[in-house]
Amino acid sequence: MIPFKKYFLRKQFKKKLIENEIHRVVSQNKIKTVAIITTDEISSWINVQEEVENNLNIKDAKVYSFKTHKKYHNEAFVYFSEQDFNWKGNIYNPNFKDFIEEPVDLLIGYFSKNNIYIESAVLQSKALFKVGISGVNQQLYDIEIAETPSKTDSFFLELKKYLTMLKKLEN
Repeated sequence: MIPFKKYFLRKQFKKKLIENEIHRVVSQNKIKTVAIITTDEISSWINVQEEVENNLNIKDAKVYSFKTHKKYHNEAFVYFSEQDFNWKGNIYNPNFKDFIEEPVDLLIGYFSKNNIYIESAVLQSKALFKVGISGVNQQLYDIEIAETPSKTDSFFLELKKYLTMLKKLEN
């Protein structure tokens, strides 16, 4: 059943991607609020929230991690799964939906492998500025950084440099 769901989700994703490109306006606001979308795998070996808060001098960054759905759940951190999306790509989980619909100043897509559910979440986010790791889907982001998730220091050093140049961060 999931392969059919992925097929329809990809179809809706492509349609929303085109609409997003037409209506996308890049914000000139300074970065005060940050949201991060990552994977369970990355979250298990890197505290992305702490890295963002320390490197960008931001407080209260919010994180959601993608985790493949299983009958038993680990409630140790906030996550979403393929079960939180319907066939049209709409989000069921009210907490995750609130996260996606919150107009944060910066969304960081901290993942390096294609995943229609994670990419759909980034696409649907109401974030005013989106940054991610290159090689996933360049149409999702305003800035892409060519780095692997394991090199957090390098990624966040580059991110800080670009955000400072764009005058989105204070020196």
